[in-house]
Amino acid sequence: MGHKTPLHQYHLDAGAKMVDFAGWEMPIVYGPPAGTSSLTDEHHQVRRSGGMFDVSHMGRVKVTGRHARRLLERLCTRRIHDMKAGQCRYSLVLNERGGIMDDVIVYRYDEDDFLVVVNASNREKLLPHFAAVAQRGGLAVKVDDQTLSTAMVALQGPKVIPFVSNFSKEIPSLKRYTFAVKNLLVMKLVVSRTGYTGEDGVEVILPASMVGMAMKLLLKDVDPAKPDALVKPAGLGARDTLRTEAGMPLYGHELTEDTNALATSLDFAIAIDKDQDPDSKGEAYIGMEAIKRTRDAGGTPETLVGIACKESKRSPRQGMAVLMNDRPAGKVTSGCPSPTLGYPIAMAYVGRQLAQEGAAVEIDTGRDRIPGVITKLPFYKAPKPS
Repeated sequence: MGHKTPLHQYHLDAGAKMVDFAGWEMPIVYGPPAGTSSLTDEHHQVRRSGGMFDVSHMGRVKVTGRHARRLLERLCTRRIHDMKAGQCRYSLVLNERGGIMDDVIVYRYDEDDFLVVVNASNREKLLPHFAAVAQRGGLAVKVDDQTLSTAMVALQGPKVIPFVSNFSKEIPSLKRYTFAVKNLLVMKLVVSRTGYTGEDGVEVILPASMVGMAMKLLLKDVDPAKPDALVKPAGLGARDTLRTEAGMPLYGHELTEDTNALATSLDFAIAIDKDQDPDSKGEAYIGMEAIKRTRDAGGTPETLVGIACKESKRSPRQGMAVLMNDRPAGKVTSGCPSPTLGYPIAMAYVGRQLAQEGAAVEIDTGRDRIPGVITKLPFYKAPKPS
């Protein structure tokens, strides 16, 4: 296996089954003594109370310097100039064809100081891409990969915010997609409130050398081995079922370099006329012209939809064909049994003209067919806190 995260020993002590993921040795599911013993249990733990995910494999890239904002305007489909200090913003990074190189979250510290969180599988291609774009534009920036010198932990679930208030009374006041820098003893932490499970929660970035101390502080009053523990560790398996229920795309599944950004239903993340915005000084992002051509031609042939398979116990899987009236209609990008809903679900790209909510489809497994119905994403929304 490849890289080990700073929490590697914690995973082993907690009974994790480790797998290779994007060149990192990561927990897929936990067992005794600290775990809940199954992916489904971990999933329900997050929906009911709280789960802790090691997301240190995600890339953390600092972008600083006089032209840092200009570089990110050029790279990102969202506007960067109007971000305030302490704000996070989800964005796409495109190639010249309008395909998706990655989906990222940009953190703005101040005028010329940003952090970009990228997917583990894309970090090694994005670092030279960032540098090349800066060089072509003659931009004075510093791109610093801080992935290996830091760790990142995500706490997700309806009881997480009250839990973290024990460490800081200010964290519960953070709004969605904002962050704050906190000092805890000798540690400087970056605490954000974004999430990738459909639940509320926080992400904490901290120095890799401080992980042991941080875990002792975080879990000093929590025994994950107890059935009613407020927070338990959760692996990549539960993270995938949680994000699928929440209709959140995953790179390599819903998002690829051959996927046109306009097909993704992520319209909020695409400022299609950013070059017309006087405040962004006419900065067009890479791929914008291709996106405009696609829009002017009537859009993409396919669009992303959800499929609910309430009449089946078998789960759709990536790559399976979607049929409508015995004719090809699209392809599954993600599928899983939904522990929350109690039936299999899938995300798929289907022909735009066929993407009608309530339309009946079948998913071809190669041996039989799974009946389903096109449904609006997301499949699940967390109840608003009372």
